Amino acid sequence: MVLRQFGDHSGQIFLARRRLGRAGQGVNQRLAAHCESSGGTAWSRALSALRLPSLAIFRHGLYTQFILGRWFATLAVQMQLTAMGWQVYDAARAEGQTIPQASFVLGMVGLAQFLPLLVLSLFGGQAADRYNRKVILTACLAAKALIAAGLTIVSLNQTPLIIPTVLTAAACAGAINAFLPPAASAFMPMLLPREELPQGIAWNSLAFQSGTIVGPAIGGLLYAFGPAAAYGGAFALLAAGAFLMARMRAPRQPPVADARTIGLIVEGLRYVWSNRIVLGAISLDLIVVLLGGAVALLPVFARDILHVGPSELGVLRAAMGAGAAVVALWIAAAPLRRNVGRWMFGATIVFGLATIAFGISTNIWVTVAALAAAGGADMISVYVRQSLIQLATPDEMRGRVSAVSFVFISASNELGDFESGVVARFLGPVTAVIVGGALAVGASTLWMRLFPRLRRADGFDTLPSPATQAQIMQEAVAEPRPAIDAQ
Repeated sequence: MVLRQFGDHSGQIFLARRRLGRAGQGVNQRLAAHCESSGGTAWSRALSALRLPSLAIFRHGLYTQFILGRWFATLAVQMQLTAMGWQVYDAARAEGQTIPQASFVLGMVGLAQFLPLLVLSLFGGQAADRYNRKVILTACLAAKALIAAGLTIVSLNQTPLIIPTVLTAAACAGAINAFLPPAASAFMPMLLPREELPQGIAWNSLAFQSGTIVGPAIGGLLYAFGPAAAYGGAFALLAAGAFLMARMRAPRQPPVADARTIGLIVEGLRYVWSNRIVLGAISLDLIVVLLGGAVALLPVFARDILHVGPSELGVLRAAMGAGAAVVALWIAAAPLRRNVGRWMFGATIVFGLATIAFGISTNIWVTVAALAAAGGADMISVYVRQSLIQLATPDEMRGRVSAVSFVFISASNELGDFESGVVARFLGPVTAVIVGGALAVGASTLWMRLFPRLRRADGFDTLPSPATQAQIMQEAVAEPRPAIDAQ
């Protein structure tokens, strides 16, 4: 999904509430006390009423630099994705390709991102645990800036080889994405006191969601001046993000006791496999978005079905982020506490139904509403999954487990884009989207039977503690890989 391209931030708002909540009756009372002690500005009182995290977190300079750098990068990535999609599809159509043929080319962009990411993601996770995370982040953002600069130069020269160029850029971006999200996820907790980490996580999530809304809209508007304008803007933001990361003086990173590369990767895989609820959650996320995801086909619908331009394409891409942001705010005000398994399955079913509505629609505003509904439903699904993972993972395993989770996310995103393009090549884009949505609904129903423990999950408070999970991990490392049960 578009809201997941730069990292996975769902579930973090709940963690902010849960970890701060029990002592002192939760975040709301703490925010109220902060408002009274600081003069009680109208903005602070509004934050308290919405149960959002306090602005006081930004007194930590390192954290503020990190959030600003990530936000710049999120904006840039969304701008670049919008421009790449339109440019590739428009070039394919200009070459005389039919709509199904051009849709397949869009799917190839997803495949180009997925293959290097699949090979390197687990290495990226162990690298985040083993090497300097600030250096990894800086290098990744600088490399992404070089990609944007290359696309800018190629677009200015109006080369006829734009499709191979974009495919190459997508492959390079996929390789970088294998290292960036695990390092970022593991780096942020180093920048804040432990008691303020939940607030930092929540603001990180909200900043990311705002970037997924604003970035595509800016990219679509800049594309009106040519693709080079969108890529140039992305380059400037990525360069600024890399600069902010490079100037940070991060605290020392604790070393990993066992630095065996393959051993670390295997431990991460076995740990995930040993937790049946987490395994069911991430595999459900994988299969539903793999079948029902249709982000790659948005340029097709914008240009040849809705008959609009790149600016409107930016609005379509932003709609999913907007839907996700609204749901994130709702979760911040009223976190899910009961029946979380049913919430997750219900959300994936709604996601499939919204995808069907998107495929049927020929009106841009109906399409926007359907995409917003899909984004909101996807936020609930990812929220539950990420909450399960973060609450159950020991600190020393977080980079590796994040990498394993990210492989599933990436498979559902980029490989889902490829699947959409292939199906659209043979069935046409409209039928491909409708069938994909129907299959997503069917897969959700099937997973309810395959993973009844996940379906019956009642709340996050019943999860084992990280210490207990560490013992489970040690046992999983020592035992053969078990088969999935359906109990």
